Amino acid sequence: MMSQENRFVALVDSTIDVVPLQSRLADPDVGAHGWFYGVTRRTTQTDDNTTTTTATLSYEAHPSMALAELELLADKAIAQFGLHRVVIVHRVGEVPIGQASVVVGCSSPHRVATFAALEWIMETLKKDVPIWKRECYVDGSTQWVHPIDDDSRNDGGST
Repeated sequence: MMSQENRFVALVDSTIDVVPLQSRLADPDVGAHGWFYGVTRRTTQTDDNTTTTTATLSYEAHPSMALAELELLADKAIAQFGLHRVVIVHRVGEVPIGQASVVVGCSSPHRVATFAALEWIMETLKKDVPIWKRECYVDGSTQWVHPIDDDSRNDGGST
């Protein structure tokens, strides 16, 4: 977990509780708070365009490198989009159906910057942060998912 007044990043190994995170975006000079939740869903489109049932997702990370990259990502987003605050929390370990694997929050004076920053943070996080996703299916098979493969399928187990 790394915190500075305008950013908070963390890796957690249990359910992400968003309620205490909401206050981290508070600032009297902002008019927009935006949140993104990447949640494990039940079905996944596989490489051969068939649909399979997901049992769970599993994430692994290099903790110190991942936290440093998340910090850098938050700082870049603040500078690039004129944000006041950023929250990025990513889960590691097993993430069951319906639970969040990643939560990103941004606050800025106006919604346009907040929405753009949320999308940019997620796209950059998937490509640059050393966190790896393995999809586990109900038939017992598993598949490691590369972020570019995940995007090209347009339907990984979670975003």
